Amino acid sequence: MAARISVPQRSRALTVALFAAVATWALPSYALFDDDEARRAILELRQRFDAMQQSSQRSGEEVSQLRRSLLDLQTQIEALRTEQANLRGQNEQLQRDVAELQRRQKDIAQGVDERLRKFEPAAVTVDGREFRADPAEKRDFEAALATFRSGKFPEAVTAFGSFVRQYPQSGYVPSARFWLGNAQYATRDYKEAIANFKSLLAAAPDHARAPEAALSIANCQIELKDTRAARKTLEDLLRVYPQSEAAAAAKERLARLK
Repeated sequence: MAARISVPQRSRALTVALFAAVATWALPSYALFDDDEARRAILELRQRFDAMQQSSQRSGEEVSQLRRSLLDLQTQIEALRTEQANLRGQNEQLQRDVAELQRRQKDIAQGVDERLRKFEPAAVTVDGREFRADPAEKRDFEAALATFRSGKFPEAVTAFGSFVRQYPQSGYVPSARFWLGNAQYATRDYKEAIANFKSLLAAAPDHARAPEAALSIANCQIELKDTRAARKTLEDLLRVYPQSEAAAAAKERLARLK
Protein backbone atom coordinates (compact mmCIF):
# COMPACT_ATOMS: atom_id res chain seq x y z
CA MET A 1 0.00 0.00 0.00
CA ALA A 2 1.52 3.40 -1.01
CA ALA A 3 2.54 5.78 1.79
CA ARG A 4 0.41 8.89 2.20
CA ILE A 5 2.02 12.20 1.19
CA SER A 6 1.26 15.19 3.39
CA VAL A 7 -0.01 18.47 2.01
CA PRO A 8 3.34 20.32 2.49
CA GLN A 9 5.19 17.51 0.73
CA ARG A 10 2.79 17.61 -2.20
CA SER A 11 3.15 21.38 -2.36
CA ARG A 12 6.89 21.15 -2.52
CA ALA A 13 6.70 18.43 -5.17
CA LEU A 14 4.43 20.59 -7.35
CA THR A 15 6.72 23.55 -6.93
CA VAL A 16 9.67 21.46 -8.08
CA ALA A 17 7.63 20.18 -11.01
CA LEU A 18 6.60 23.70 -11.90
CA PHE A 19 10.19 24.93 -11.94
CA ALA A 20 11.14 21.89 -13.99
CA ALA A 21 8.44 22.73 -16.49
CA VAL A 22 9.55 26.32 -16.69
CA ALA A 23 13.11 25.20 -17.24
CA THR A 24 11.98 22.84 -19.96
CA TRP A 25 9.95 25.59 -21.64
CA ALA A 26 13.06 27.79 -21.70
CA LEU A 27 15.12 25.17 -23.58
CA PRO A 28 15.96 25.63 -27.27
CA SER A 29 13.44 24.62 -29.88
CA TYR A 30 15.03 21.27 -30.29
CA ALA A 31 13.58 20.23 -26.80
CA LEU A 32 11.12 17.40 -26.41
CA PHE A 33 7.98 19.66 -26.37
CA ASP A 34 7.18 22.69 -28.41
CA ASP A 35 6.11 26.02 -26.91
CA ASP A 36 2.35 25.38 -26.87
CA GLU A 37 2.68 22.05 -25.13
CA ALA A 38 5.05 23.56 -22.57
CA ARG A 39 2.61 26.37 -21.85
CA ARG A 40 -0.24 23.91 -21.42
CA ALA A 41 1.87 21.81 -19.07
CA ILE A 42 2.79 24.87 -17.02
CA LEU A 43 -0.84 26.02 -16.82
CA GLU A 44 -1.95 22.57 -15.78
CA LEU A 45 0.73 22.46 -13.11
CA ARG A 46 -0.27 25.91 -11.91
CA GLN A 47 -3.93 24.87 -11.69
CA ARG A 48 -3.01 21.75 -9.78
CA PHE A 49 -0.78 23.78 -7.49
CA ASP A 50 -3.57 26.34 -6.84
CA ALA A 51 -6.07 23.55 -6.19
CA MET A 52 -3.74 21.93 -3.68
CA GLN A 53 -3.19 25.27 -1.94
CA GLN A 54 -6.96 25.83 -1.72
CA SER A 55 -7.41 22.31 -0.39
CA SER A 56 -4.72 22.95 2.19
CA GLN A 57 -6.43 26.23 3.21
CA ARG A 58 -9.77 24.48 3.47
CA SER A 59 -8.20 21.78 5.64
CA GLY A 60 -6.73 24.45 7.92
CA GLU A 61 -10.09 26.21 8.15
CA GLU A 62 -11.82 22.94 8.97
CA VAL A 63 -9.27 22.25 11.70
CA SER A 64 -9.78 25.75 13.11
CA GLN A 65 -13.54 25.31 12.96
CA LEU A 66 -13.24 21.96 14.71
CA ARG A 67 -11.11 23.53 17.42
CA ARG A 68 -13.64 26.30 17.90
CA SER A 69 -16.41 23.70 18.09
CA LEU A 70 -14.46 21.73 20.69
CA LEU A 71 -13.88 24.90 22.73
CA ASP A 72 -17.59 25.75 22.54
CA LEU A 73 -18.47 22.21 23.58
CA GLN A 74 -16.04 22.37 26.50
CA THR A 75 -17.54 25.67 27.57
CA GLN A 76 -21.03 24.19 27.43
CA ILE A 77 -19.88 21.16 29.44
CA GLU A 78 -18.39 23.43 32.12
CA ALA A 79 -21.59 25.47 32.19
CA LEU A 80 -23.64 22.30 32.59
CA ARG A 81 -21.37 21.13 35.40
CA THR A 82 -21.77 24.46 37.16
CA GLU A 83 -25.54 24.33 36.74
CA GLN A 84 -25.61 20.74 38.00
CA ALA A 85 -23.59 21.73 41.07
CA ASN A 86 -25.97 24.61 41.72
CA LEU A 87 -28.98 22.32 41.34
CA ARG A 88 -27.39 19.78 43.68
CA GLY A 89 -26.82 22.52 46.24
CA GLN A 90 -30.40 23.74 45.86
CA ASN A 91 -31.69 20.18 46.24
CA GLU A 92 -29.67 19.68 49.42
CA GLN A 93 -30.96 22.97 50.81
CA LEU A 94 -34.50 21.97 49.88
CA GLN A 95 -34.07 18.67 51.71
CA ARG A 96 -32.83 20.53 54.78
CA ASP A 97 -35.78 22.92 54.56
CA VAL A 98 -38.22 20.02 54.28
CA ALA A 99 -36.61 18.26 57.27
CA GLU A 100 -36.83 21.47 59.31
CA LEU A 101 -40.46 21.97 58.28
CA GLN A 102 -41.30 18.39 59.28
CA ARG A 103 -39.60 18.90 62.65
CA ARG A 104 -41.56 22.09 63.25
CA GLN A 105 -44.80 20.40 62.25
CA LYS A 106 -44.05 17.59 64.69
CA ASP A 107 -43.34 20.08 67.47
CA ILE A 108 -46.53 21.96 66.67
CA ALA A 109 -48.55 18.72 66.62
CA GLN A 110 -47.10 17.70 69.98
CA GLY A 111 -47.87 21.12 71.39
CA VAL A 112 -51.44 20.95 70.10
CA ASP A 113 -51.85 17.45 71.58
CA GLU A 114 -50.59 18.64 74.93
CA ARG A 115 -52.95 21.60 74.89
CA LEU A 116 -55.85 19.39 73.85
CA ARG A 117 -55.09 16.97 76.68
CA LYS A 118 -55.68 19.82 79.09
CA PHE A 119 -59.29 19.89 77.86
CA GLU A 120 -59.82 16.13 77.58
CA PRO A 121 -61.62 14.23 80.34
CA ALA A 122 -59.31 12.41 82.74
CA ALA A 123 -59.91 9.66 85.28
CA VAL A 124 -60.36 10.93 88.84
CA THR A 125 -61.26 9.25 92.14
CA VAL A 126 -63.29 11.10 94.75
CA ASP A 127 -64.80 9.54 97.87
CA GLY A 128 -64.00 6.07 96.57
CA ARG A 129 -65.70 6.65 93.22
CA GLU A 130 -63.76 6.65 89.97
CA PHE A 131 -65.08 8.55 86.97
CA ARG A 132 -63.92 10.78 84.15
CA ALA A 133 -64.08 14.52 84.48
CA ASP A 134 -63.16 17.50 82.37
CA PRO A 135 -60.24 19.58 83.64
CA ALA A 136 -62.66 22.45 84.24
CA GLU A 137 -64.85 20.26 86.48
CA LYS A 138 -61.86 19.12 88.51
CA ARG A 139 -60.56 22.67 88.85
CA ASP A 140 -63.90 24.14 89.94
CA PHE A 141 -64.63 21.34 92.43
CA GLU A 142 -61.22 21.56 94.06
CA ALA A 143 -61.47 25.35 94.23
CA ALA A 144 -64.86 25.14 95.98
CA LEU A 145 -63.54 22.49 98.39
CA ALA A 146 -60.51 24.65 99.21
CA THR A 147 -62.88 27.55 99.95
CA PHE A 148 -64.87 25.35 102.37
CA ARG A 149 -61.74 24.07 104.12
CA SER A 150 -60.51 27.65 104.59
CA GLY A 151 -63.66 28.34 106.66
CA LYS A 152 -65.26 30.66 104.09
CA PHE A 153 -68.64 28.96 104.31
CA PRO A 154 -70.85 31.54 102.56
CA GLU A 155 -68.39 31.60 99.64
CA ALA A 156 -68.34 27.79 99.68
CA VAL A 157 -72.14 27.72 99.43
CA THR A 158 -71.94 29.92 96.34
CA ALA A 159 -69.10 27.91 94.81
CA PHE A 160 -70.69 24.46 95.31
CA GLY A 161 -74.13 25.76 94.28
CA SER A 162 -72.66 27.07 91.01
CA PHE A 163 -70.83 23.80 90.46
CA VAL A 164 -74.00 21.68 90.81
CA ARG A 165 -75.86 23.93 88.39
CA GLN A 166 -73.03 24.06 85.84
CA TYR A 167 -72.16 20.33 85.93
CA PRO A 168 -75.40 18.48 86.76
CA GLN A 169 -74.15 15.22 85.19
CA SER A 170 -70.70 15.33 86.74
CA GLY A 171 -69.38 12.48 88.87
CA TYR A 172 -68.46 15.14 91.42
CA VAL A 173 -72.13 16.07 92.08
CA PRO A 174 -72.80 13.70 95.03
CA SER A 175 -69.66 14.92 96.81
CA ALA A 176 -70.45 18.51 95.83
CA ARG A 177 -73.92 18.21 97.38
CA PHE A 178 -72.45 16.75 100.56
CA TRP A 179 -70.07 19.69 101.01
CA LEU A 180 -72.74 22.14 99.94
CA GLY A 181 -75.02 20.79 102.67
CA ASN A 182 -72.24 21.10 105.22
CA ALA A 183 -71.53 24.70 104.17
CA GLN A 184 -75.26 25.49 104.49
CA TYR A 185 -75.33 23.84 107.92
CA ALA A 186 -72.40 26.04 108.95
CA THR A 187 -74.35 29.14 107.83
CA ARG A 188 -77.47 27.84 109.67
CA ASP A 189 -79.42 27.33 106.46
CA TYR A 190 -80.74 24.01 107.76
CA LYS A 191 -83.64 23.51 105.38
CA GLU A 192 -81.48 23.93 102.28
CA ALA A 193 -78.86 21.67 103.84
CA ILE A 194 -81.49 18.94 104.42
CA ALA A 195 -82.63 19.28 100.77
CA ASN A 196 -79.08 18.77 99.45
CA PHE A 197 -78.32 15.84 101.75
CA LYS A 198 -81.57 14.16 100.70
CA SER A 199 -80.71 14.75 97.03
CA LEU A 200 -77.39 12.97 97.62
CA LEU A 201 -79.14 9.97 99.26
CA ALA A 202 -81.76 9.76 96.50
CA ALA A 203 -79.21 9.90 93.66
CA ALA A 204 -76.42 7.83 95.23
CA PRO A 205 -77.53 5.83 98.29
CA ASP A 206 -74.37 3.72 98.11
CA HIS A 207 -72.06 6.74 98.08
CA ALA A 208 -69.26 6.77 100.67
CA ARG A 209 -70.66 10.01 102.11
CA ALA A 210 -74.26 8.72 102.29
CA PRO A 211 -74.16 7.64 106.00
CA GLU A 212 -72.67 11.02 106.97
CA ALA A 213 -75.33 12.79 104.90
CA ALA A 214 -78.07 10.91 106.79
CA LEU A 215 -76.51 11.83 110.13
CA SER A 216 -76.23 15.48 108.97
CA ILE A 217 -79.94 15.49 108.10
CA ALA A 218 -80.73 14.38 111.64
CA ASN A 219 -78.48 17.12 113.05
CA CYS A 220 -80.28 19.74 110.95
CA GLN A 221 -83.64 18.42 112.18
CA ILE A 222 -82.43 18.61 115.77
CA GLU A 223 -81.38 22.23 115.20
CA LEU A 224 -84.85 22.90 113.80
CA LYS A 225 -86.35 21.29 116.96
CA ASP A 226 -87.96 18.56 114.85
CA THR A 227 -87.13 15.75 117.28
CA ARG A 228 -89.59 13.28 115.81
CA ALA A 229 -88.15 13.63 112.30
CA ALA A 230 -84.62 13.44 113.70
CA ARG A 231 -85.39 10.18 115.55
CA LYS A 232 -86.88 8.67 112.36
CA THR A 233 -83.79 9.70 110.35
CA LEU A 234 -81.42 8.18 112.90
CA GLU A 235 -83.36 4.92 113.02
CA ASP A 236 -83.28 4.68 109.22
CA LEU A 237 -79.53 5.34 109.30
CA LEU A 238 -78.98 2.44 111.73
CA ARG A 239 -81.10 0.16 109.57
CA VAL A 240 -79.57 1.05 106.17
CA TYR A 241 -75.94 1.65 107.23
CA PRO A 242 -75.47 -0.42 110.41
CA GLN A 243 -71.71 -0.93 109.92
CA SER A 244 -70.83 2.70 109.24
CA GLU A 245 -69.07 5.07 111.61
CA ALA A 246 -72.10 7.35 111.33
CA ALA A 247 -74.23 4.54 112.84
CA ALA A 248 -72.28 4.70 116.12
CA ALA A 249 -72.89 8.44 116.36
CA ALA A 250 -76.56 7.86 115.51
CA LYS A 251 -76.94 5.51 118.51
CA GLU A 252 -75.58 8.17 120.86
CA ARG A 253 -77.94 10.82 119.50
CA LEU A 254 -80.93 8.48 119.77
CA ALA A 255 -80.05 7.83 123.39
CA ARG A 256 -80.04 11.54 124.13
CA LEU A 257 -83.32 12.10 122.28
CA LYS A 258 -85.24 9.60 124.48
